[in-house]
Amino acid sequence: QVQLVESGRGLVEAGGSLRLSCTVSGLTFSNYAMAWFRQAPGKEREVVAAISPAGVIAYYPDSVKGRCTISRDKTRNTLYLQMNTLKPEDTAVYYCAAGSKPKSVNDYTERDYRYWGQGTQVTVSS
Repeated sequence: QVQLVESGRGLVEAGGSLRLSCTVSGLTFSNYAMAWFRQAPGKEREVVAAISPAGVIAYYPDSVKGRCTISRDKTRNTLYLQMNTLKPEDTAVYYCAAGSKPKSVNDYTERDYRYWGQGTQVTVSS
């Protein structure tokens, strides 16, 4: 059974930092592209960062570029998202996702991710 479990839920003040973790089991971690998505109330889910199976390629949308870093540890089967200079608009439920499509992680869409975690709440206070 595939499981993706996020941790690092937090209430953070604007300007602060937070690291999210996603522990993966039930699949060969190094074969999967991984990503973090988020969904704020009343908004569509959007990608925050993505990383290739080998960890060589990382993708960030402009909204978080320079503030977020995605990384993965194959020895721990764990995905990370370091977020700095947090803003109130970063408030959302954050999800990790795994996909194994034969294409660059830069070209992945949300539908390409097969497995999803349950999400963890991040709240940034102003």
